[in-house]
Formats: sequence, structure tokens, C-alpha cells
Amino acid sequence: MRSSIFFITTYFSDYTIVPAKSKSQVIRALEDRGFHFEESAEAYINPAARHSRGRSSTSSIDPLSPSTPPPATLSELQARTFALLKQREVVPRVDADIRLLHCAGRWDDNNGPPGDQTGLQVGLTKCLLYQPRFLSLTLTGSEAASLLLDRRLMSNFEPDNILLGNKELVPIMLDLEALPLQATGIVCGVVGKLVGGNADGILTRAIEMLYLSTARAGIVMVEEKDLDHAMKALQMKDDSKDKP
Repeated sequence: MRSSIFFITTYFSDYTIVPAKSKSQVIRALEDRGFHFEESAEAYINPAARHSRGRSSTSSIDPLSPSTPPPATLSELQARTFALLKQREVVPRVDADIRLLHCAGRWDDNNGPPGDQTGLQVGLTKCLLYQPRFLSLTLTGSEAASLLLDRRLMSNFEPDNILLGNKELVPIMLDLEALPLQATGIVCGVVGKLVGGNADGILTRAIEMLYLSTARAGIVMVEEKDLDHAMKALQMKDDSKDKP
């Protein structure tokens, strides 16, 4: 059995959002790959992995319907994913005017709940009044607010209200509205291309990236220096046109 997922990378953690009926299946998959639940962190941790906040995790799920036999290899999974995206005319798109910053609200010195959040709330309100072209806000009960926002919106915040990320990111948009909600393997197929595997199963230079799932899109975020490499990796190439 396989499951569709949504994936959100925040300033502090990675969140995999799954249907309630698939919870036990996903937990089993994580544990099979060396993850265990750590009470103090309230999260699944893989002690064997050194996780970088700039690099997303993936899940080995194929992109077709749940009745489709699972792919035997990473290259097969990627081929299925990109065939589906091409069939639905999904192409990666970059807005040259948008550059994102990854930020988080400050916590108090004891790692407790956020203290005075008025400045953060006022800044967010100002951002919404200007109808931003890109703004993602993640709120959880155990972490400070995490934001991905257009760098031009930073003027709405006082320096003491935001903890800045150290990298500027370029968003690559994949409009997934034409895909069924239960489609699986999109995250793994797309991200797998960027973190090391190509369609031939050969490891290439890994790209540090973030991934954000929304109701209608998948958004890959990379540094400017990696943009060309990422766009080439995400091209929906028809290999038959290269054959004589």
C-alpha cells in the first residue's frame, strides 16, 4: 500500500502530512529507515543522518494511482513521475522577480513558548495588506513561527522580531492543480532528481533545497547558483525525440 503526502520544510523541522488512514503505514516506513520517535524533540529522528536544514528528505512512493505496481528502482520512480507531469502538462516555472528568505520568529532564552509576538503579528498584517506574491507561514504548538517570504517584505518587520535565515532562495513552481489529490510519488520523484539521482540512476551533484507542498502546487526552493542545474534536472524531456 502507498500513500499520497504533503511535505513542508520549516525553519526548524520537516513535516510530512499524510491521510489519517495512512498514519501507521508511514510510521512503519520511517522506522524501517532508521527513524525513531524522540519524546524531547516531539519528532522522528534518524541518528545515522546528519540533516541539513537546506536539504529536504524524501519518501519512496511512486507517482501513479495506488493500484499501480510500485517501481523497482529510483530511476523507474522518477520516469513515472515525470511522465505523469508531462502528460498533465506540468512544467517548472520561475518568477525572476521573486527571491525568498527563510525566517523564524524569536523564542525566549529558555526555549519556551514565544514571548511578545506583537511585532511579528504586526509585520505579518502589513505583509497581507500589500497582497504579497509569496508568503508561507507555518505555526505549530512546539516551535516558533516559520516563514518563507519575498525579501521585499522584510521591511515590514523590526530586526528584533525575526530570526533571519542565511540564504536567499529562488522558488520553482510546479502547478499540480491538474493532478488528482490522491496522486503519489510527486515529492519523491521531483526531489530525488535534485538531491542526487537522474533518470538513468546515476548520482549527480546534489542540490541543497527546500520543498513546500500546497493545495495546488509543489514548490522547490534553491539558491541562485543552483537554479540552472535544478531547471535542467526538472525538464520534462521526451527521449523519443532524440532517437534517429
